[in-house]
Amino acid sequence: MKGYLLGAGAIAALCIAGASGASPARPVPYWASISQDEARMRVGPSLDYPSNWVYRRRDLPVKVVQVLGLWRKVEDPDGTQGWMHVRLLSDTATAIVTARTAPMRASADDGARTVYRAEKGVVGRLASCSNGWCQFDVKGQKGFVRATDVWGATQ
Repeated sequence: MKGYLLGAGAIAALCIAGASGASPARPVPYWASISQDEARMRVGPSLDYPSNWVYRRRDLPVKVVQVLGLWRKVEDPDGTQGWMHVRLLSDTATAIVTARTAPMRASADDGARTVYRAEKGVVGRLASCSNGWCQFDVKGQKGFVRATDVWGATQ
């Protein structure tokens, strides 16, 4: 009986630790990105709800606007909102180009040499943003873009 109680206590402690790990470490809204090659957005916070979108774009930025257990209500770049399981999301800072063309410059200056041009819809990773500029990496092609030319973790 003593071993049974000890085992039950250990299980209860694990459940409590798991629940606290699922709570948000920061207030909403906050930025996240899709971590899988395929991610389903659902109309409610459970697998019982139907999918309203299937995303096939790893690193697509999303804004988390609500947290409910292991589910996150997210908003995509087009403004569509729905629920995703936390395992489909990452804290990796990413952005999507919203301007027709975003010059990627050698430094954070309008007069700097353009090293690449990113077209609307291109997704990349952000290293940092300051003074209206973001370091943007698109599959190894790096440069600085204006924060106003992208949507994502630019704040």
